[in-house]
Amino acid sequence: MASSPSDQTAEIIDGKAVAHTIRSEIAVEVRHLSEKHGKVPGLAVVIVGLRKDSQTYVNMKRKACAEVGIKSFDVDLPEDVPEADLITKVHELNSDPQVHGILVQLPLPKHINEENVLGAISIDKDVDGFHPLNIGKLAMKGREPLFLPCTPKGSLELLVRSGIKIKGQRAVVVGRSNIVGLPVSLLLLKADATVTTVHSHTKDPEAIIKEADIVIAAAGQACMIKGDWIKPGAAVIDVGTNAVSDPCRKSGYRLVGDVDFAEASKVAGFITPVPGGVGPMTVAMLLRNTLDGAKRVIGQ
Repeated sequence: MASSPSDQTAEIIDGKAVAHTIRSEIAVEVRHLSEKHGKVPGLAVVIVGLRKDSQTYVNMKRKACAEVGIKSFDVDLPEDVPEADLITKVHELNSDPQVHGILVQLPLPKHINEENVLGAISIDKDVDGFHPLNIGKLAMKGREPLFLPCTPKGSLELLVRSGIKIKGQRAVVVGRSNIVGLPVSLLLLKADATVTTVHSHTKDPEAIIKEADIVIAAAGQACMIKGDWIKPGAAVIDVGTNAVSDPCRKSGYRLVGDVDFAEASKVAGFITPVPGGVGPMTVAMLLRNTLDGAKRVIGQ
């Protein structure tokens, strides 16, 4: 049963609105760089093949660049491109002074080794934050990575901008992927939270999640986390985007998160919707990382 507004106690964290604010801040800084130094940040977006979802994400990123004044370098390669050719292309972008950030859209076709490609990106241009050196620095106390992965960074930014305390709080991260689960748990640790990771081999995940002041859901399982799994007043950041069939929609499906929103929003103190929560923040953080990369080079 859908909750009526009277049932809903959680404050909705509007990722779209926060991302819009951040993009405006970035646009001002880009304009300042352009006026002062006659240069703008450049982002190379590399896509291999014709995956529909990847194309959608890439177009979104390219459009976002245009909106804030970042120059977008489009690299579209065929599905059957040899790994060596893709790596050569990455090396060319590494040595192009107009490019301050390089993003290779994942997943890559099966014949290409993702680790080899991501490892070839210069650490100074690794705006996705997936280079092992950046992740390694994130994991170490007293070290600062050059870039933080965009979705984890965006998730924490939503907590901070919503005035949610992280220090000393119990945080549970559901999922341990290289892209979200692992780096977001490292970021929370850096922010002095007490962090537990729940994954597919965890016994009694419900009991663990129930103790969390902050829940970051990144498991990729539609509505896996039920309302009664949430501690009253907790902050819930739902990174999941899962398509579930919906005959009432023209597309035949709708997007839902890893959290049962209708139920959880009656219990949580704060919650992000899907869509319109973490998604827009991921793109905003990519732009932020590109700007930061450019600022390290321009005007030095």
